[in-house]
This record gives sequence, C-alpha cells and structure tokens, in this order.
Amino acid sequence: MRHRPRNAASALVFSAVLAAAALLSQQPAAAQANNSNDDVLMQMKQAFQRGDKGRLAALLPQARGHALEPWAAYWELKARLQEAAPNEVQDFFARYPGTYQEDRLRNDWLLLLGQRRDWDGFSSALAGFRMGDDPQVRCYAILVEALQSGSTTQAQAHEVRRNWFAQKDADDGCLTAADRLVAARLLSPNDAWKKARLAMEANRPQAARGAVTIAAPDALPLFEELNASAAKFLAGRAFVAAKSRKELVVLALIKIAMADPEQAATQLDSKWGPMLSAEERNWLWGTIGRQAANKLSPLAGSYFANVTKNGDLSDDMLGWRVRAALRTGQWKEVAPAINAMSETAQLEPTWVYWKARALSAAGGDDRRAQARELYQSIAGTRGFYEMLALEELGQRTVAPTRPAPLTPEEKNAARSNIALNRALYAIAIGLRSEGTREWNYATNLHDKGGMDDRALLAAADFACQREVWDRCINTSERTKGVIDVEQRFPMPFHDTVLRRSQDIGLDPAYVYGLIRQESRFIMDARSGVGASGLMQVMPATARWTARKIGLAGFTPGQINDHETNITIGTNYLKLALDDFDGSMALAAAAYNAGPGRPRSWRNGPVMEAAIWAENVPFNETRDYVKKVLANTTNYAALISGRPQSLKERLGRVGPRDAAEPEPNKDLP
Repeated sequence: MRHRPRNAASALVFSAVLAAAALLSQQPAAAQANNSNDDVLMQMKQAFQRGDKGRLAALLPQARGHALEPWAAYWELKARLQEAAPNEVQDFFARYPGTYQEDRLRNDWLLLLGQRRDWDGFSSALAGFRMGDDPQVRCYAILVEALQSGSTTQAQAHEVRRNWFAQKDADDGCLTAADRLVAARLLSPNDAWKKARLAMEANRPQAARGAVTIAAPDALPLFEELNASAAKFLAGRAFVAAKSRKELVVLALIKIAMADPEQAATQLDSKWGPMLSAEERNWLWGTIGRQAANKLSPLAGSYFANVTKNGDLSDDMLGWRVRAALRTGQWKEVAPAINAMSETAQLEPTWVYWKARALSAAGGDDRRAQARELYQSIAGTRGFYEMLALEELGQRTVAPTRPAPLTPEEKNAARSNIALNRALYAIAIGLRSEGTREWNYATNLHDKGGMDDRALLAAADFACQREVWDRCINTSERTKGVIDVEQRFPMPFHDTVLRRSQDIGLDPAYVYGLIRQESRFIMDARSGVGASGLMQVMPATARWTARKIGLAGFTPGQINDHETNITIGTNYLKLALDDFDGSMALAAAAYNAGPGRPRSWRNGPVMEAAIWAENVPFNETRDYVKKVLANTTNYAALISGRPQSLKERLGRVGPRDAAEPEPNKDLP
C-alpha cells in the first residue's frame, strides 16, 4: 500500500474539503473555498454545547449556503425545540429532506411529542422517521397503536419489555408504555419487579423507582428507605409475607451484593432465604455469583451451585456462570448455563464456541459431531471466537480472497453521495463526531437495511482514499458476503511501524493490531482520560517511556507527531510485553487498563489465555484484549502471506514465576 508523506496530509484534507464543498454547493471549488465560513460552524458547535440560543440565532445567517448548513440549522432549532412552533419544525423537515439532520430532528421531535402526550402529532411525524433505531420512540409508537386500535399484540408487549429492560435510565417512552401494558395485563407486575432488579444491579435507582411505582406504588416509601440504606432496611424488616415486601428484600440484598457479595450471601443464607420464593433465591444467588465471579473469587462456583434453576437467571448472570466454570475447569456446567440463555445470546460466537468446547470435553461421537456443527456455524476470520473455531476445525487464519474490483460506476456512486461528502467535510474541519454520525446514517440507516455489500465497499474505498481510516475500516466491516482485507486492516505509516517495531524486537502485526483497536489510525484521536494519538499514549506514560528509552528533548506536545507517538507507544508495549513474560494477552490488558490490574488478574490457576481473557472483569478490557489479538492474527496473515494461529499467540496465563526477575514496578 502506498503511503503519503506527512507533509501531504494537510493538502489531502484541504483537497477533500474543496471537493466536498464543490459537490455539496454545486459551485466552483475556488468560490466555495473563499466563502466556506468553516469558523462559523465551529463557533455554532461550541454555542450549541453551551446551550447559547442567542449566539446560535445570531450566527445562523452566516452559515446559510455553507456545505454544512444542515448542521448549523439543526443546532439552532434543536437548542430551542421545547419552545419551537410545529410549523418551524415542519419547515426544517421540508428544507432538508432526506438528510441525517432531518431524521435526527424528527427523532428529537417524536420524543418531545411523546412526553407531551401529543399522540396525533406523534403519529403524523412518525411516518417520515427513517432511522427507526430509538427504542423510546418505538415504545411510544406501540403505545399509540394500542390507544388507536384498542388492543396490543403479544409481540408488541414483548418488544416493549425487551426495550424497557435494556434501557439504563428512567426514560419516559418505555416506562409509560410498560405502565399501560401492566394495567392492561399484557405485562405482569413480575415484569416490573424484574426491571427494578435489573435497575438496582446497574445502580440506577431512579429507573428502579419507576418500576416499583408500576408494580406496587404503595411500596414506594419502603423503597426509599432501602435505597437510602439497604443494611438498615433489612435490619428492621423481619417479616416478608407480602409479595411487595419480599421483592423489596430482594432489591435490598441486590444492593448489598453489588458491593459485597460475601455479605449478601451470609444474609441470604442465615435469615432471608427461607422467607423468599425459589425464583427470588435463584435470582439473588445468580447476582451474588456474578459479582463474585467478576471479582475472580474462588467462591463464585459455590454461590452459583445454590441456583436450582438456570432459567431464573439473566443472560448476564449465566455468562458469568460460564466464565467461572471455565476458570475452574468445570466443563460440565458450561453447556447447561448456555442452554438457559435467551435465543439471541446463544447465537453469540462467544457462547457458541464455549458450548462446542464443552461438548467436545464431554466426549462421545454424538457430542463431538454437535461440537463440529457449532464450530462450523461461526468459523472464519471475522473475530476472536470465529478464528478459534476455525482452528478447532484444523484450519488457520489466512487473508481472505479480495472481492472483485470496484467498477468506476460503483466508485462514482459513493463519491457523488451528498451525505458521504458532507460527513467527510465535517470530519476534515474538526467536527468528527458529527461527520461520523452522518456517515453511519448514510451507510447504515438512510435506506432500510443499509447499503448492500458493493455499496459498502465503495463507501469504504472513498474513505480509504481520503485516509479517514476509521470510516474506511468500520464501513468495510459491515459487509456480510465478502471481506476486503486491505480495507479492514489498512497499514498507514507502514515504514515507521515496521522500522520501530523491528528495532526493538516487536511483532509489527501486534503493533498494528493494537493501533487499529486504540485509534483506528486517527492521528488526532483523544480519549476521555487524556490519551492521545495513534497509540493513545497518556502524557505521564509518554514522559516515563521517553526517560526509560533515553529519548532526549521530549515534550508533551510531540505526542501527536506520528513518528514520536509510534516510538513511545511501541517501546511501552515492548516493556509491558517483557514484564508479562511475552504474553500478548496480558500486555494488551496492561496497555488498556494499566499493568497493576492484569498483574492481579493473572493470579490463580494456570489456564488457556482465551479462558483468562473471557474472565477479564472489565467489559471494555475483555473486549479490547480479544480484538487486539484477533487483529494481530489477521495482520500477521496479511503481512506474511502465510496461515496464522491465534491459539499460538494466546498461549497460557498463570501467576508470575517467582524465580523470574521482578517486573518493572514503576511501569505506569
């Protein structure tokens, strides 16, 4: 792949801006460059973030005719949507038809109409809503259908339940729909209590309060008491005959279990267990077991052993039951827990793979045949478990055959797509969030089902040529029937990455696998905690590494220079790898979560690194480790042209050998 020198990058961005502006405005590129007023858009974004309605109104006239005018108009109207007249909203829809901004405002407007209980207005606006991906809007829509028809189907009730259980906060749409459906006996009070349990587990007391209001409004004073102090509530409640009282005890024990599973187990064993139903006890043991498993406690298995019916547990609890069983080698417990999951969860490659492994471990021709069928259903190069399944079938990861080249017509369709151009323009001038959302809308949501594979490949190619690597990768990843490996696994800064990696004995495929996950090759990427650049290096880590490797004259401002960023990042990764006995999984976890945590997480039994990775307590780090290792294996296949083994890269993980030298205790 040809890579442009650094001094060409700004020229490339400027060229992209001119090209997009010319297409969007249908004016000559030079004229658009003289009248682009990009700074006005940046000022409007800042005013929108501040909620400065006056400033937005004052700046909007200057944004008229700009390539990103729909964004300017959206910010101005969204900021005052509560007071806007319906005709203003309709005028916006008419002025920007078919755009992301029109659909985004329609989404905002539908939520507002639902909150106002303006069902006629809601029904009228819903017809033009293309995204259709907002669960609150969907709950309102089901409620409106019920009000208009006088009935609700079981399928609609199931959809409301699913959306309500999934929402984190006490949002109005699904809460209101659930309230109506409970009253109509299409959802049960038990559904409301289950929502309250899920909300307490997620530390969302407001959402739990809303569910309790539906299930047993008279119990709200007691709920407030337990929410203030679960221990005090339980100490003063010795009798739980009523259903609502028992459920409140369950909520109180959940609250305790989230912080201290051992204390909750003691309370459940010593006092409350006999007073609760089997389902309530099972849920609590599932909660306690999950929390213990998340802490890598050896007690997790004994807590889960108290569960008499896996079907009473949530998918999340069952997932942790599987992880705890894998960690202790209890293979016989794996398949029953997976079989009790929802149909959707059972189809996830994670659980397909581990169920197949459990069947293989059980032995017997029938079970081995079932396992092979499961491996075959997911095997491929698209992800961590897909690759492991491939190896269980005796194959290794190879670079897939690239699809047929794009035709000029296919490329032109992407390059003439107004939404894609507007997205690239926004990204080029620093409105990355807005550009990303518009790009995703154009590729995924504007048309029902999103773009087909060839259109996605063409859109990805458009982004690749503009070196907007995150859109290149993410768009190409959405193809279902084909894989363009060079789009999915690009290698920007090729010479620098290979040189810096080889100089210190680091596998360049590992470096690329990590960068792809860290930043998607975005040079100016900056995380919420302050990590910067291609390899997302923290300032303190950069200073420490620079001193460690003798990089003279380093200043924090150099962290976004790609040469310096790669030098610092690769050296830190090598130091972490050396500290963790060459384990790519442990070093990746250290890179993401800091070295202290994986030093603790590796303690315990020696196990396959795949089992260790699946037991990483942090969701983000667990996902990160698996993706970095899968990326690495794909890059190795692409770079070497030879089949690659993910299993060999994973190896095994266990406690540090006491005979080995102490790790760098000051490794940040």
